[in-house]
Amino acid sequence: MKNRYLGVIFIVFGLMFMAACGEKSQEDVVEELTEVLEEMDGYKAEAEMTMKTGQEEQKFSIDVWHQKDNFYRVKLGHAGDERGSQIILKNEDGVFVLTPALEKSFRFQSEWPDNSSQPYLFQSLVKDVIQDEEATFEATETHYVFKTRTNYQNNSNLPYQQIFFDKKTYYPAAVQVLNPDGQALVEVNFSAFDTGVSFEADDFAMEKNMETIAEEPTFNSMNENDSFSVVHPLYTAGAEAVDSKEVELEDGKRIILTYDGEKSFTLVQEKRSDVPALSAPETVQGEIVNLGFTIGAMSDQTIYWNHNGIDYTLASDTLTQEELIEVAQSVRGQEIK
Repeated sequence: MKNRYLGVIFIVFGLMFMAACGEKSQEDVVEELTEVLEEMDGYKAEAEMTMKTGQEEQKFSIDVWHQKDNFYRVKLGHAGDERGSQIILKNEDGVFVLTPALEKSFRFQSEWPDNSSQPYLFQSLVKDVIQDEEATFEATETHYVFKTRTNYQNNSNLPYQQIFFDKKTYYPAAVQVLNPDGQALVEVNFSAFDTGVSFEADDFAMEKNMETIAEEPTFNSMNENDSFSVVHPLYTAGAEAVDSKEVELEDGKRIILTYDGEKSFTLVQEKRSDVPALSAPETVQGEIVNLGFTIGAMSDQTIYWNHNGIDYTLASDTLTQEELIEVAQSVRGQEIK
């Protein structure tokens, strides 16, 4: 009987020891993540991103291609709206933002994606984990969860992120980007992540990615009315609209809105009826900024973007970059009466 009890005790302690040995430490997981990333030749991922940083919630799909070492293709689009899809492309020629339905392409003087946190890129997530010496860690039944600082140069309102890595594969499963109060304002949920992929030689070429489906009409080729509904921003940083000027162009119309107050700015909206396709990408001096409903270009005091075939330029000497982004994100639907 005594031997029987001793046997039970040894079994219990053995199981406890095995369980303790099986749970990885934070250092172990970081090492595994680094190894997975280094051994990976490329991947394709699909995700849905929800942004609650503007006046209204925005959801859109993300399709990521990456080929080692520095080739990226990130397609972002609202569900069911292929005309509004945009592609961030990085290849040996530089960084580009493509809008095939507008037949427009822009080349950025940018260090993207290394200059900022990117919640939908595996490399960026692992980099943030490694670089934050104060990152916290916990293991759930299915995930390794890190809470780290973010690196958003133009948005201090999103200082933290929670990253969920799958316990079996170490691939990203979900990301929550948090405000100072711990509320998730950006959420990325991965539905697919595949490393057993191969790419064609021109998969990251600008020309191939600018091609549109033959039967899909572009904004420029559609016979649309030249008029457009001019909108005010819903967020103005306390400024009030003081002037509106309409300028007739040979092939369109330009509206110049002026806002004045302690913080003042100018918002220009322009639509042209006949915009020729660019034979070469237009060079933009600025950084890529995600406005939720579209991708824009930000310099020190200006944001430029295009949405539904209308060009927008927001400029200010007094708004901070965070305020510029917030104003731009709110230019959605308040029509001028």
